Amino acid sequence: MKDEIFVFGSNLAGRHGKGAALTAYKTYGAVYGQGHGLQGKSYAIPTKDEQIKTLPLQKIKKYVDQFIKFARLNPDMRFKVTAIGTGLAGYDEVDIAPMFSEAPDNCILPVGWRNYKQTSAHI
Repeated sequence: MKDEIFVFGSNLAGRHGKGAALTAYKTYGAVYGQGHGLQGKSYAIPTKDEQIKTLPLQKIKKYVDQFIKFARLNPDMRFKVTAIGTGLAGYDEVDIAPMFSEAPDNCILPVGWRNYKQTSAHI
Protein backbone atom coordinates (compact mmCIF):
# COMPACT_ATOMS: atom_id res chain seq x y z
CA MET A 1 0.00 0.00 0.00
CA LYS A 2 1.29 3.43 -0.94
CA ASP A 3 1.90 6.12 1.67
CA GLU A 4 -0.94 8.64 1.42
CA ILE A 5 0.13 12.28 1.57
CA PHE A 6 -2.33 15.11 2.31
CA VAL A 7 -1.60 18.06 -0.02
CA PHE A 8 -2.74 21.43 1.26
CA GLY A 9 -2.48 25.15 0.61
CA SER A 10 -0.22 26.99 3.03
CA ASN A 11 1.48 30.29 3.66
CA LEU A 12 5.23 30.85 3.43
CA ALA A 13 5.41 31.59 7.17
CA GLY A 14 4.16 28.08 7.90
CA ARG A 15 1.38 29.29 10.18
CA HIS A 16 -1.00 26.37 9.79
CA GLY A 17 -3.90 27.98 11.65
CA LYS A 18 -6.97 27.60 9.43
CA GLY A 19 -8.61 25.42 6.80
CA ALA A 20 -6.80 22.45 5.31
CA ALA A 21 -3.50 23.72 6.76
CA LEU A 22 -4.86 23.30 10.28
CA THR A 23 -6.04 19.80 9.39
CA ALA A 24 -2.56 19.03 8.02
CA TYR A 25 -0.99 20.30 11.24
CA LYS A 26 -3.34 18.45 13.60
CA THR A 27 -3.63 15.19 11.66
CA TYR A 28 -0.91 14.74 9.05
CA GLY A 29 2.30 16.00 10.66
CA ALA A 30 2.61 19.45 9.05
CA VAL A 31 5.40 21.37 10.79
CA TYR A 32 4.54 24.77 12.21
CA GLY A 33 6.94 27.28 10.65
CA GLN A 34 7.51 25.25 7.45
CA GLY A 35 5.54 26.76 4.58
CA HIS A 36 6.25 24.38 1.72
CA GLY A 37 7.23 20.86 0.86
CA LEU A 38 6.90 17.44 2.47
CA GLN A 39 6.13 17.42 6.20
CA GLY A 40 5.17 14.18 7.89
CA LYS A 41 2.28 12.74 5.88
CA SER A 42 1.52 16.11 4.27
CA TYR A 43 2.83 18.36 1.52
CA ALA A 44 2.41 22.15 1.64
CA ILE A 45 1.91 24.24 -1.50
CA PRO A 46 2.08 27.97 -0.68
CA THR A 47 -0.83 30.12 -1.79
CA LYS A 48 -0.05 32.99 0.60
CA ASP A 49 3.11 34.88 1.51
CA GLU A 50 4.79 35.41 4.91
CA GLN A 51 2.33 38.22 5.73
CA ILE A 52 -0.59 35.90 4.86
CA LYS A 53 -1.40 37.85 1.69
CA THR A 54 -2.50 35.83 -1.33
CA LEU A 55 0.30 35.04 -3.78
CA PRO A 56 -0.10 35.88 -7.49
CA LEU A 57 -1.08 32.92 -9.66
CA GLN A 58 2.36 32.83 -11.34
CA LYS A 59 4.06 32.23 -7.97
CA ILE A 60 1.55 29.58 -6.94
CA LYS A 61 2.16 27.85 -10.30
CA LYS A 62 5.91 27.61 -9.52
CA TYR A 63 5.13 25.83 -6.25
CA VAL A 64 2.60 23.56 -7.99
CA ASP A 65 5.24 22.67 -10.59
CA GLN A 66 7.68 21.78 -7.79
CA PHE A 67 5.02 19.57 -6.24
CA ILE A 68 4.27 17.81 -9.55
CA LYS A 69 7.97 17.11 -10.03
CA PHE A 70 8.15 15.73 -6.48
CA ALA A 71 5.10 13.53 -7.09
CA ARG A 72 6.67 12.14 -10.28
CA LEU A 73 9.89 11.35 -8.41
CA ASN A 74 7.94 9.53 -5.68
CA PRO A 75 5.63 7.04 -7.40
CA ASP A 76 5.53 5.03 -4.17
CA MET A 77 3.49 7.83 -2.59
CA ARG A 78 -0.15 8.68 -3.24
CA PHE A 79 -1.02 12.38 -3.02
CA LYS A 80 -4.51 13.46 -1.99
CA VAL A 81 -4.67 17.03 -3.31
CA THR A 82 -7.10 19.41 -1.60
CA ALA A 83 -8.62 22.33 -3.52
CA ILE A 84 -5.65 24.57 -2.72
CA GLY A 85 -6.05 28.28 -3.32
CA THR A 86 -9.84 28.15 -3.54
CA GLY A 87 -10.63 28.67 0.12
CA LEU A 88 -8.81 31.26 2.20
CA ALA A 89 -6.62 32.41 -0.73
CA GLY A 90 -9.79 33.32 -2.65
CA TYR A 91 -9.09 31.99 -6.14
CA ASP A 92 -11.65 30.14 -8.25
CA GLU A 93 -11.27 26.53 -9.36
CA VAL A 94 -10.70 27.70 -12.96
CA ASP A 95 -7.63 29.66 -11.77
CA ILE A 96 -5.96 26.78 -9.93
CA ALA A 97 -7.18 23.45 -11.35
CA PRO A 98 -5.44 23.84 -14.75
CA MET A 99 -2.09 24.10 -12.93
CA PHE A 100 -2.51 20.41 -12.06
CA SER A 101 -3.27 19.27 -15.63
CA GLU A 102 0.04 17.41 -15.82
CA ALA A 103 -0.14 15.83 -12.38
CA PRO A 104 0.88 12.16 -12.46
CA ASP A 105 -1.53 9.32 -11.75
CA ASN A 106 -0.41 9.05 -8.11
CA CYS A 107 -2.16 12.40 -7.47
CA ILE A 108 -5.81 12.23 -6.52
CA LEU A 109 -7.29 15.58 -7.52
CA PRO A 110 -10.52 17.16 -6.28
CA VAL A 111 -13.45 15.85 -8.34
CA GLY A 112 -14.08 19.07 -10.29
CA TRP A 113 -10.38 19.42 -11.09
CA ARG A 114 -10.15 16.11 -12.92
CA ASN A 115 -11.88 17.66 -15.94
CA TYR A 116 -8.85 19.90 -16.47
CA LYS A 117 -6.40 17.01 -16.64
CA GLN A 118 -7.23 16.12 -20.25
CA THR A 119 -8.13 19.53 -21.68
CA SER A 120 -5.43 21.75 -20.18
CA ALA A 121 -2.19 19.99 -21.09
CA HIS A 122 -1.05 23.18 -22.88
CA ILE A 123 -0.84 25.17 -19.62
